Amino acid sequence: MSALRLTEFVKRPEPGKAGKSIRINANFFEITQLPNINIFHYDVTITPDVPPIVNRRVFEHMLVVYGKSDLDSSRPVFDGRKNIFSPRVFPFESKTLDITLPEDEVPKGVVPRRPPRVFKVKIKKASEINLEELHRFLNAKSALTPNCLTAIMALDILIRHKPAMLYSSVGRSFFTPDGSQPLYGGVEVWNGFYQSARPSIGRMLINLDVAATAYYQSGSLLELAVKILDRRHIDDLRRGFSDRDRSKLEKSLRGLLIKVTHRAEVNRKFKIVKLTPTPASSTSFMKDNTKTDVASYFFQTYGKRLQYPFMPCVVTGRDVFLPMEVCTVLQGQRHIKKLNEKQTADMIKFTCQPPQVRANKIKEGLKILSYRENEFLTDFGMKVATEMVQVNARVLPAPTISYHPSSRQANFVPRDGAWNLRDKRVATGATLGSWGIIVFGTERDLPLTFAQAFIRELIVTCVDTGMTIPNKQPPILYANPHGNIEDSMKNAWIRAGNAVKSQPQLLVCILPNTGVPLYAEIKRVSDTVIGVPTQCVQMSHTRVPKKQYCANVCLKINVKLGGMNAFLSPNQTPFLANRPTILFGADVSHPSPGDTTRPSIASLVGSMDAKAARYAATVRVQTARTETIADLGGMVVELLRTFFQTCGQKPERILFYRDGVSEGQFAEVLRSEVASVRAACTTLDANYRPTITFVVVQKRHHARFFPTRHDEGDRNGNCMAGTVVDTGIVHPFEFDFYLQSHAGLHGTSRPTHYHVLYDENKFTSDSLQEFTYKLCHLYARCTRTVSLVPAAYYAHLVAARARFHSRGERWSDTESSESNADESTYLAVKPDLLRVMYFM
Repeated sequence: MSALRLTEFVKRPEPGKAGKSIRINANFFEITQLPNINIFHYDVTITPDVPPIVNRRVFEHMLVVYGKSDLDSSRPVFDGRKNIFSPRVFPFESKTLDITLPEDEVPKGVVPRRPPRVFKVKIKKASEINLEELHRFLNAKSALTPNCLTAIMALDILIRHKPAMLYSSVGRSFFTPDGSQPLYGGVEVWNGFYQSARPSIGRMLINLDVAATAYYQSGSLLELAVKILDRRHIDDLRRGFSDRDRSKLEKSLRGLLIKVTHRAEVNRKFKIVKLTPTPASSTSFMKDNTKTDVASYFFQTYGKRLQYPFMPCVVTGRDVFLPMEVCTVLQGQRHIKKLNEKQTADMIKFTCQPPQVRANKIKEGLKILSYRENEFLTDFGMKVATEMVQVNARVLPAPTISYHPSSRQANFVPRDGAWNLRDKRVATGATLGSWGIIVFGTERDLPLTFAQAFIRELIVTCVDTGMTIPNKQPPILYANPHGNIEDSMKNAWIRAGNAVKSQPQLLVCILPNTGVPLYAEIKRVSDTVIGVPTQCVQMSHTRVPKKQYCANVCLKINVKLGGMNAFLSPNQTPFLANRPTILFGADVSHPSPGDTTRPSIASLVGSMDAKAARYAATVRVQTARTETIADLGGMVVELLRTFFQTCGQKPERILFYRDGVSEGQFAEVLRSEVASVRAACTTLDANYRPTITFVVVQKRHHARFFPTRHDEGDRNGNCMAGTVVDTGIVHPFEFDFYLQSHAGLHGTSRPTHYHVLYDENKFTSDSLQEFTYKLCHLYARCTRTVSLVPAAYYAHLVAARARFHSRGERWSDTESSESNADESTYLAVKPDLLRVMYFM
């Protein structure tokens, strides 16, 4: 069979051989026996349309009522939406069954207020799946056909069916309230597990990992409200419940399901639509043609005097007003909105686990899932191993990193993925002649002498590190952090320019806090209005300036001014050095879930020298949640022109690292984007055809590695920086590999997955793996190897920065901010900045 027919992407060359061979455990469990029967696939339509959790109850009830009769006692599995898979054929091609869901328990002798819900379930045979084709695919004898995809989906649904019936399930994960931890603001984190059936070389595996997600705290609605509003006690709200409190609370509570406590016979759920603008004591409505208020009504009807009549009521339907104190929040409701900074920090604290702990948790997950005792797996004839797979890995050698020849250690090989700047000078130091300082605060916050002392220390460190700073006394300006930031920055810019009669190159901004609003506005003004690089520093670091901190700031300033920090000698990167070559990094960043106004942002960076140390950037806004980059052609033209102006020649080779693509989008992105790159080249010159390699970079996956021997891990118990895996758990025949290029600081390191979709540069496994790993030593912001190839990392920074470039944002509070931002409100970055690394 020709390679062309097996995959539209790239077939894997021979696996790599470079580096030191080791064995590692990976969090995959082998399916030791695939179902040895044909699987029957049925389409199912449940009307009326309800969420998966209700669909599953309907399905369960259907099995009770019709299982023995109409479904011939088979034990089918269901995905909660549209698909049923059965180990036995049903005795019909198509059938509609009527299901009446019994209403939630109602106390004896009480007439339920609502009639039970009736559903129609239409089941229609879709296909019969023979797993022979899947076996052929796993053994590289057949392409990934629709039949194979359906077979993998069937296995996925089979392993997920039972947990989804028992636990709160989200996508491929399920969660339990056991051992949940409270987060700030009435939210709690639930622990759970992720599982996914993955094809690999000659076998199917189950990828099993720990997972965590946020849920609303269940129980008293009042207690939840107090936490959302960050008060200590409900009595704190007696003193006044402001409009701002009300709108914050309404935003948080809208859509939540509650039950009421004042009537034992009512067991139905209510959904919060909004809050009343008035407290319960003055929320009035008409009852039997007389006007009454909620508090009085409750006293007259239920003999219940409200304890908190100053709180608003929740509105759950037309003229249904419920005082908050009679409402309880149902358990198991996910918090979908974006977490705020404090919640995110708490979440990271709870979920960050060292490798050994994570591995043990995964083993616990295996016990909870108990595949062996799972009657559905048994019925389908499927068996799963009880130990993690062991795979061959290699630790690639680190490259020699070069700094300025005058450094005491100009060339050295880093150990354990980290080094420092002691006795080193940057490869090319920039000159800083015209600059200014803005302190956002008063002299009481940071006295002038402190500000001057910090600037002195910063200058000394920058000069020691190889920069040239002729102007040792830049003007210092104090500005109100809550005032007009744009005016303050324009003033500072004018003063800096007047001081030395030349265009300012940099503004150093000293910030009073880590809040987003001020930082966002500074970057909007500097990047899109004034067009000058800014370096923000925290006021807390300036009072007692530390050498190490100043050195880190210096690394960022140097590249923002066009300098180069470090490089690899040309003989180590022949792919870059032998012929003019450009590296591209691209990313698309999407708005957070539930955000209906903001667009997606596409970014592209391109290397601008033979050392791949300097990059230029370009960015576009595009329709929200579109995966492919709409104007990639225009962006590539822009960066190829800049490359030509910088280097005097056209690149003959292109290596394109693309972040932000999920597996399902590979084909679409490849077809659209390689064509755009090609078209961009012919736009510049009809005969210009550089060779292109297109690699997708993924960090959002659940593969984790654990050293099998203590002495083969780093001091945190992670695999060593440079660990590469291209056998055992990778695609059956396409060119992909996992590379853990960094030394983790906390928790379990996440390797990056690289998948080659197109390759005209004829990379071998070793050449692409080693080249990518070497590049990970050239991230300009720190003296460590990073987890992501720098081109992709920089693209990510450019896209994140562009979020701040909208005039329509109000970054008022740390929640997903208020926004009038649509595509029209984003301002372009000034052209001069795009050529330097302003996004650092």
